Amino acid sequence: MTLVEVNDKKTVKDFHHLPFLIYKDDPNWIPHLKQDIEKVFDPSKNKKWRKGKAIRWVAYGDSGKLLGRIAAFEDGSNKEYRSGIGFFECINDQSVAFALFDKAKTWLKAEGMERMDGPINFGENHQFWGLITENFDEPPYYGQNYNPDYYVPFFEDYGFQVYYKQLIFFRDITRKLEDKFTIRARRLMEDSNYSVCHVDLKQIEKFTEDFRTIYNRAWANREKGFTAMSSVQAKAIMSSLKPIMDPELMYFAYYKDQPIGMYIQLPEINQIFKHVNGNLNLWGKLKFLYHKKRRTARRCFGMVFGVDPEFQGKGVEGMLFKYMESIVHRDYHYKDLVITWIGDFNPKMIAIVENLGATKLREMATYRYLFDREAEFKRKPIANIRPSGELEKLKKNSE
Repeated sequence: MTLVEVNDKKTVKDFHHLPFLIYKDDPNWIPHLKQDIEKVFDPSKNKKWRKGKAIRWVAYGDSGKLLGRIAAFEDGSNKEYRSGIGFFECINDQSVAFALFDKAKTWLKAEGMERMDGPINFGENHQFWGLITENFDEPPYYGQNYNPDYYVPFFEDYGFQVYYKQLIFFRDITRKLEDKFTIRARRLMEDSNYSVCHVDLKQIEKFTEDFRTIYNRAWANREKGFTAMSSVQAKAIMSSLKPIMDPELMYFAYYKDQPIGMYIQLPEINQIFKHVNGNLNLWGKLKFLYHKKRRTARRCFGMVFGVDPEFQGKGVEGMLFKYMESIVHRDYHYKDLVITWIGDFNPKMIAIVENLGATKLREMATYRYLFDREAEFKRKPIANIRPSGELEKLKKNSE
């Protein structure tokens, strides 16, 4: 077996082709777009390269057969995820998996690192993050890692330990909301000072500014190290969402025309990308546009929810969800909602989602391996409430 650094057209091609061999008989697998992955390893497109480093390898058998792949990175700009591995794929052979882990560990130790977390991304954690440990029979949402069950003992037998669990939730949105969400909401909806609407693309600049206002109000006192979102950042975020957004999935609440709350959802575009086969080239783009026009996506994706602190606990949350219900139940095009992962270190957010009537769909894990095998291992500590991580990730990417 030989491990070769990915540094030319052949090794890049093999790096992307390997998953097609691993998952050729798995009907649930949806390949990541190779363009999305290549952005991670392109210093001109990934700001993590400003301070960090990344490397990747492909494993070949003696006959040149593809056996596995892995990437390693050290993020000089992020203290918590200082170093780790990702994009791991491997045939069902522990010796190959351990050789890949050893290769990454050797490189990271040479870079002065003390641990490797994985599977993680050389970037924000809304994509390519975590290992599935429970429910291997559900297709992944866009950007979610996917893996066979035999990867779990590979990690754990090597010595990785669970740093935190990642819970993905699901809700049947054709089912009516529970009464506790509707009682206070009805009172507000009868008050002419309060209103809710969905996005009108003809007024996108107005909604972009409302988006920024609510974000800055809702997160200012909740996030350590918070920095206000600028108008430029807000416009960049809305611009990035525009190709996939459905305005009837994006809701804003107002008090006397003042924006006080928002709930932003998107169509779950992996239900479209499964027809693209991992390549958003010209033919792939045409397929994407075709399926977008046909409204192939029947699942939506909860991205961000926030309410101005002065209006929290008054029923604004329920008012937003009741409005969503009135829109979604109008034609029942969207059948269900998937909520991106919430760490088990965030029990308050988990409680909010469960109170909404969502149930756990899948469990994943972020593992940690300490190079000093005598050092004390600690799980990630319980955090303060984070209403949504997705918005902060988009905001960072717009900087």
